[in-house]
Amino acid sequence: MDASTLHACNTIKSMRGGSKSLAASTTANGDEFSSAGISIGTKVASLWAAGGVVMILGKSIKRILPIALEPFTAGVTPLSPLQLGAYVAMCVWFAYVEGYKGFQLKFSPLVVARSQTLTSKSPFHHKLLGPFYAMGLFHATKKRKIISWSVSIGVGVIVAAVKRLPYPWRNIIDAGVIVGLTWGSVSIAIEWIKALVLGIETKMDPALPGSD
Repeated sequence: MDASTLHACNTIKSMRGGSKSLAASTTANGDEFSSAGISIGTKVASLWAAGGVVMILGKSIKRILPIALEPFTAGVTPLSPLQLGAYVAMCVWFAYVEGYKGFQLKFSPLVVARSQTLTSKSPFHHKLLGPFYAMGLFHATKKRKIISWSVSIGVGVIVAAVKRLPYPWRNIIDAGVIVGLTWGSVSIAIEWIKALVLGIETKMDPALPGSD
């Protein structure tokens, strides 16, 4: 066998070896990354985390909605023009402050960004408590945890205070809350679909420990 033939044989063997190494590498990484870039396991964990937050908001909406609609039911004292104006104004105010500025611009992208950090290799309790993980209540920067817990506790205090208000002022405030929570739920769903289905990158920092 001459030198040129020997060189050709060695080249073919090298190419075959390289091909096998590439296939092995692809298989090893296939658990986390599919051809689309995100594995099914990651999408499921992310869906539970973000979807769980939507479920929590949905339960609140379901509980408050009858109270918000009470002024328009039969047998109940109707709202005066002033009270009706306050009702509409409250809905508009909550839509902008809570729905748009609070949820759409800040909280919803955060929830989706953090939900995308969950993979099959994430700790079990991170996945089990996915919705609370996505909300930044644990395994987050110190600043994020302080904000998330402060908002959660603050909302609880406000809800308790609003319950003590007389008719129709409690109903008026609850109507605004319904609008804000509904906007928030829809914005989280849209943000998740954009990121995990359409592949549009979420630019919000997930605020993981060590990133502050």
